[in-house]
Amino acid sequence: MKTVQGHCDPAFAGVREVFEENFAEGRELGSAVAVYAGDRKVVDLWGGIADRRTGREWLPDTPCFGFSCTKAVTATAALLLAERGAYDVDGPVTDWWLEFGAGGKEGATAAHLLTHQAGLPAFTRPVSAEEAADPAALAGELAAQEPEWTPGEAHGYHALTYGWLAGEIVRRLSGRTVGAFVREEFAGGLDLWIGAPDDVIERAAKMTAGRRVGGPKGGGADSPRTTDGDLLTRLAAAYTDPQSTMNRALNNPHPGKGGFNNPVVLRAGWPGAGMLATAPAFAAFYRDLVAGRILRPGTLRDAIRPRVAGPDRTLLIDSSFGLGFMRPAQTFFTPAAGRASAFGHTGAGGSIGLGDPDAGLALAYLPNMMGDLVSGDLRAYRLTEAVYAALS
Repeated sequence: MKTVQGHCDPAFAGVREVFEENFAEGRELGSAVAVYAGDRKVVDLWGGIADRRTGREWLPDTPCFGFSCTKAVTATAALLLAERGAYDVDGPVTDWWLEFGAGGKEGATAAHLLTHQAGLPAFTRPVSAEEAADPAALAGELAAQEPEWTPGEAHGYHALTYGWLAGEIVRRLSGRTVGAFVREEFAGGLDLWIGAPDDVIERAAKMTAGRRVGGPKGGGADSPRTTDGDLLTRLAAAYTDPQSTMNRALNNPHPGKGGFNNPVVLRAGWPGAGMLATAPAFAAFYRDLVAGRILRPGTLRDAIRPRVAGPDRTLLIDSSFGLGFMRPAQTFFTPAAGRASAFGHTGAGGSIGLGDPDAGLALAYLPNMMGDLVSGDLRAYRLTEAVYAALS
């Protein structure tokens, strides 16, 4: 049986070649990639093993955990409510969440929540997976905290707290959890869940630790690997220092036994890192977003306009964000052809979701063997590069 299965338009044969190479070079356990050019699905490939322990194979309908790719979906839900007039993105959070003004945060806007400027990159106490299943309680804790910087004066990746900040926009102004809102408003026909039922969790791919999956050779802002030895030393130190902003932001709440395979986490659907989806469904989300079927084109254009760019207080490298969406930077490696208009979000395990309104492109890649980079890796970059090469 072939490792890689599925359909690939001949014009996108380079994507299949890269995908197959990832398996041949031992960079994959199991994964899937899907691409839309306009409304035409030009790539739908999958392969490998969904569960290393049992040997269960990856099937066309195997969902996979998307880590922080979730943030783009949560942001879309929040933006849809803004488009409907439920709140003002640039208005004060206290207009609809009075308690959030505590601790010197009275000047914070909804845009600050969506652009990692709120100054709340981490909880001040350890939070368990069970506690993280209560979005109202976690949002309440964040509302009571003092910010680590004045909201709006800097940006730093809110790796997990983002979900309970941006997600509170949805919960308070729609009366629904992010997962319920997403399924009822724009993803009901897709195999995409933020808070999955048990039957979906049972057939989902199991995340597994893998060897380092690095970036392309070379360095610079557009390369997934830096050659700056001092920066690498500082990144390594921050990642292992329990008091660093990076460590506190990335590792609390802790997913508990089983890591991000823990059913408690997958049922809860953390709105910052809790999505289960198939690659075709996740690509279809971006397809519909780019086509104007979820947000109006003007809303999307404003949402992907870079609001912050430059040194990230959490990740220590340059990042760039619109309203919830990553823009090309060291945290969102994008080929030259997409740097002006591509947007989306990466996930810690190596996953990526990407849309490009100028190219009419939507792409999703979901692997279950995790790299150890915080954002993006060689597999996703090479696939994205092959897609843009096919378009050109």
